[in-house]
Amino acid sequence: MQHAPTSNHTIDPAMPEASHLNYQHRSRSGACDRFLQKIGINTDLPALGSAVARVVQLTSSDGEAVHNLTHLVLSDVALTQKILRLSNTAVYRTVSGGKPVTTISRAIFLLGFDTIKTAALAMLLVDGLTDGKHAHSVRSELARALYASVIGRELARRSHHPGAEEAAIAALFKNLGRLLVASHDHALYSEIVALIDSGSHTAGQAAMQVMGCSFELLADTVLQQWDIPDTIIRALVPTGSRVLRPSHNRQEWMQQVATFSAEAARLVPAMQEGGDNGALCQPLLARFGAALNLDQDKLEQLFANVAQEIRILADSMDLALPPPPLLPPMPPMPMPIAAAAPAEPDGLPSELLMVQLDAGAQQSDARHASGKPLHARELLLAGVQDVTQMMASGRCKTNELILQVLETIYRSMGFRFAALCLRDPKSGQFRARIAIGEQHAARQSGFAFSRSSTRDLFQLALDNDADLMVSDATTAKIRDLIPAWHRALLPDARSFIVLPLVLQKMPLGLFYADRAQLAPEGVPSDEAALIKTLKGQVLAALNPG
Repeated sequence: MQHAPTSNHTIDPAMPEASHLNYQHRSRSGACDRFLQKIGINTDLPALGSAVARVVQLTSSDGEAVHNLTHLVLSDVALTQKILRLSNTAVYRTVSGGKPVTTISRAIFLLGFDTIKTAALAMLLVDGLTDGKHAHSVRSELARALYASVIGRELARRSHHPGAEEAAIAALFKNLGRLLVASHDHALYSEIVALIDSGSHTAGQAAMQVMGCSFELLADTVLQQWDIPDTIIRALVPTGSRVLRPSHNRQEWMQQVATFSAEAARLVPAMQEGGDNGALCQPLLARFGAALNLDQDKLEQLFANVAQEIRILADSMDLALPPPPLLPPMPPMPMPIAAAAPAEPDGLPSELLMVQLDAGAQQSDARHASGKPLHARELLLAGVQDVTQMMASGRCKTNELILQVLETIYRSMGFRFAALCLRDPKSGQFRARIAIGEQHAARQSGFAFSRSSTRDLFQLALDNDADLMVSDATTAKIRDLIPAWHRALLPDARSFIVLPLVLQKMPLGLFYADRAQLAPEGVPSDEAALIKTLKGQVLAALNPG
């Protein structure tokens, strides 16, 4: 196993000489190497590392950041459900005015990119490192990591440093070494903990004696293999036990925050139980107070905020921490007013038009055989309300609004792939600019066509400005209208929707979404009206004048 050089790590001059040598030379014993090899080969750790690295590397300064984070979350069904569950807790729903959050892009818009990013990282670690055989030990270490992450986030919110959210990520990883040992070699973990509990060894001494390397070195090595940015890894270097002074730069501040968060995380359960909180806080304040601008009142308020947020986060992840407070039920969604069925444009087969069908009784977790949710109407209505609020805020970008509409259609109708195509002014070709769902990258790159006189359903939709729904693409009449490029790119599409974007008779593009199943239930008139409203909101954003 390769080990990258780490000579650029910041070393605290107050650290003992042995620790200096540990961080400068990073020599590992055979026992440590064997453990690293074991967790790398015999577990899903590489896959976890790849997912974690993709999230960490997303930055809010990237113009495609919201799209990339949205897709990353949507590509994991369990992660999507947990982020939406988190976004709909009582605390976070106050941001949305009490309205349910039904899309990831909406959650990012309301809660903020950094909040969703750090929550997603925590959820990935919980899912990737939970061990049913030794649940108590792993849960204890996961809880400490989550507490530290939330503490780091609280401090980052108060910081003037750019990119301060990286401190919360560093705090989350601060306990990674203990987590890895607890989840992948419990016998080793138990032996180390026994030495620590006996009082004869510090955590570092116990880990070195039993495993041959420190927890910090183990975490450092794994994070380097995961390609985590070096600024985060360097923030994990211990600060020593001295009283800390205010930092001189962002890197030093991150190091202080990560160390403080890990130390403070051990006190959160005790703080919740009551007692002499002043005595509990005093050692932390003596060591970190001046460096992080904390006093007794600020620290107790920080602990109060963390206790509330960690319960919400743990509940959204089904992590068995102390029971969270009861949350009020979600208010019922208002029923939309049914709209008239769209008229049939000339020259269009009736099989392509939105089918009217009574959806009947609807359950939030029930779906048609096609995968379409039975409560699609409520989801579409929530999407219309979300986009309206985004537009009224005056702070949403056009791409973010388009992504919100695309995800609303994708999730509300149960599609497997969805894309927005726009006309390229230079070539005149229509190309997918944004896509989400299965194999989105490959399908987006191949989703392109030119205007022609050929009578296919894409040309018909653009010519007539008609919203089309193909319920069964295998019927002869429909099959003859599917262009060759679509058959080659999406040969297994059995039902799909085409929503042209036409402004003043000028085709700008279209929305497309499909399923691999037939959809005989069609699209009722009230759902069609809401889809038209979503499309109209995009046209308004594309033509603000």
